[in-house]
Amino acid sequence: MDATRHERLDELQRDPYPLYAQARRTEGLTFVTELDAWLVARDADVREVLLRADDFSSEQALRPDVMPSPAAFGVLAQGFGKRPTVVSTDGSAHRRHRAPLNSRLSASRVAELLPYATEQATALLDGFVADGRTELMASYARRLPGAVIGRLIGFDPADVPAAVHGGHRAEQLLFRPMSEKDQLAAAQDVVDLQHLLDRYARARHAEPRDDLCSAMVAALAPGDADGDPDRSTHGDPDRCAELTPDQRAELVSNLQNFLIAGHLTTTALIGSTLFHLLRDDRAQWELLRDRPELIPGAVEEAARFDTAVQGFRRTTTRPVTLAGTELPAGATVFVAYGSANRDESRYADPDVFDITRTPSRHVAFGHGAHGCPGSQLARAQLRLTLQLFTERLPGLRLAKDHEVVMRPTLIHRSPLELHLTW
Repeated sequence: MDATRHERLDELQRDPYPLYAQARRTEGLTFVTELDAWLVARDADVREVLLRADDFSSEQALRPDVMPSPAAFGVLAQGFGKRPTVVSTDGSAHRRHRAPLNSRLSASRVAELLPYATEQATALLDGFVADGRTELMASYARRLPGAVIGRLIGFDPADVPAAVHGGHRAEQLLFRPMSEKDQLAAAQDVVDLQHLLDRYARARHAEPRDDLCSAMVAALAPGDADGDPDRSTHGDPDRCAELTPDQRAELVSNLQNFLIAGHLTTTALIGSTLFHLLRDDRAQWELLRDRPELIPGAVEEAARFDTAVQGFRRTTTRPVTLAGTELPAGATVFVAYGSANRDESRYADPDVFDITRTPSRHVAFGHGAHGCPGSQLARAQLRLTLQLFTERLPGLRLAKDHEVVMRPTLIHRSPLELHLTW
């Protein structure tokens, strides 16, 4: 990507909403050079695409914005090759990848995680509450989701920081321009993460536990040829067939995808929500502090107003017409959840952040078959955060000596840093 296009893409990603508004007012679809895609901006069109998986494939949903250098690819070759995941598949393949996520992210499973999430959130808050100020993204917003996702997957707590770091580095490598030296370092971090995930997959294959990693192994690398689904032999290598290289690569890809999706988006949602509650005259924060019954609605308004995952790409599988625009087979569209959630035809005053708004069925967590299976877990962590912070930090405010700058990405939109005082 040339420097000029990178600058334009950065500008767009830091504040995509003016472009969205223009695209919603424009007849048909708008082609956006910076995204190399047709922008699907209106709520009705976004929902239509997400319900037409046969016509709009998810195979290239996460096409990188930046292609790593050949040297970085050389480092990545020491890890595991990319395989399809729940984000990049459709139909029966998508259902196969999604099944273990659905089972482990059910309402009852999320409820089981809440005491642990509460314990972790409280401990994090205890760590800085006496300081009078903190940079929230580093001290809390990146740490709580990582701990919760680590618990869900089945990580030893000592491995969580490295796993979270590797997830951030994978996102940087594919979506942020870096020098070759930095690319090589990021690629090595990704490889280290993949080998960590592989060790967990092989350990759970030998001896399953009650965690998501074991559920993924059971679903994606099921029983032996005799049909026995229980491949556990208490670690006895003579009785338990080894995972094949393809199975290991598929498990690593899916664990990596879930890890990144599970903590990056919730981190973004926590940061953006606190920012919008505290900006301007803090009226929304004071309202929430005084009326905690508004917390569930505040969670939905925050997800709608500044959507963490702004959208995904889709690729047409045949010639189609959308919003009056004729698209050939193989055309790329960017399905903008963030734009749909600001659609004037669906929301009154959509550019106003109002936690008293009656919650509606926004598309912040997707729609249809690809709706986010972890949406309830993300909501639960944000509700917990708002409950704790309004109770223990009622005087919370944005630090006056730090400007809030949004991260230039459409994958987990959030403040780069969020300095707070109380």
